[in-house]
Amino acid sequence: LHWQVVIALLAGALFGKLAPGAALGMGFLGDLFLRLLKMIIIPLIFTSLVSGIASLGDARSVGRIGVRTTIYYMMTTTLAIAVGLTLVNLLRPGRGLDLGISAELPEGFSTATQSLPEFLLRMVPDNIVAAMAAGEVLPVIVFAILFGLFLTRLNGPNVDAVERVVEGILEVIQTLTLAIVRLAPVGIFALLAREVARSGFDVIIALGPYFLTVGAGLAVHALVTLPLILLLLGRRNPLHFGRKVLPAVATAFSTASSSATLPLSMECAEREAGIPKGVSSFVLPLGATINMDGTALYEAVAALTIAQMYGVGLSLPQQALVLLTA
Repeated sequence: LHWQVVIALLAGALFGKLAPGAALGMGFLGDLFLRLLKMIIIPLIFTSLVSGIASLGDARSVGRIGVRTTIYYMMTTTLAIAVGLTLVNLLRPGRGLDLGISAELPEGFSTATQSLPEFLLRMVPDNIVAAMAAGEVLPVIVFAILFGLFLTRLNGPNVDAVERVVEGILEVIQTLTLAIVRLAPVGIFALLAREVARSGFDVIIALGPYFLTVGAGLAVHALVTLPLILLLLGRRNPLHFGRKVLPAVATAFSTASSSATLPLSMECAEREAGIPKGVSSFVLPLGATINMDGTALYEAVAALTIAQMYGVGLSLPQQALVLLTA
């Protein structure tokens, strides 16, 4: 599958350039692939989290994995942002853009903040059915974790029946996921072809330094930072592991969606990379929601690039605030 996905990436970019009209016309195939993936996200997250927590056995085991996961997520995100800030200060991509010379700061700029109490309130759904219907991942994760934790505290035939039902639904969802994943090459081909046909290459040339900075930061994080962590902490060969998860990485690249890639990420982790189901079922749905290192890096680079573009200097403490915000 990973070779099919790589070929689809290259062929999609070429097709979008050579036949833009046809590429725009077949873009609905990419949308269909994304809708199929999104269709199974909520049931996959709920059943996999409940099943994974139940398989861990008790709340103490869940707590240990939760603490390690939180520390790891904070560490990788901070490293990603630090790399982005370093590169944007070295390469200064915003200085070459004309807008910084010819324009004032746009009107309507205002701070948009969310307090910690507001964030915590949003994590707890007042209506779990409504949260599932709206595709709100974080409240579903919180409900699934609570459901799984209290499931481990109970015994009896009714509890066993609930566990069997969850396992049965998860098995069906995973089989459906496999069927959808086989369509990845077609979906990725259509998505990338349409994007190339829409955007062309002129805007890429104009924003080349900015793209180069973001791309270099992502490359350092993906090819240096994460492999080193995998080697030193996970005791795994990065090249061997990379081949196992390549389909998920390529799908994430083409869809630009952590959530849409989640079904394939779980499939690669469990079946190919040999990650225990109890770990992957807990860590991956949570990570797809709150551990988007690439997004955090991009936000930091974008903020400083815009500041450079308008000639606004940001001191080291202000850049530290950008890091914390991202």
